[in-house]
Amino acid sequence: MATLGRAALVERLRREGLDPAPWSNAPGDTYAAHRHDYDKVLVVAAGSIVFGTDAGPVALGLGDRLDLPAGARHDARVGPDGVTCLECHLPAGSLGGLRQIAAADW
Repeated sequence: MATLGRAALVERLRREGLDPAPWSNAPGDTYAAHRHDYDKVLVVAAGSIVFGTDAGPVALGLGDRLDLPAGARHDARVGPDGVTCLECHLPAGSLGGLRQIAAADW
């Protein structure tokens, strides 16, 4: 990716046919372990976050992406500078599996 600005990240997701919505959390915020009945694509637009998964921790920074299939157990801890993510929902079964993708690789 040539740039990691929020507008560029939104446009990249839209070119994939996704409809990103932003959310933000403060430094150190946590989410207890939970699951969703839909597939989710997350991209970090600012800050950082670490997701705990059955496959191990997934640390995401600016521009990094997590493809999270329906039913995957996960928790999260927001990094020291807070986080803003772009989140897209897809029907269950749309993603091939849990996948972390570095900013430069998608």
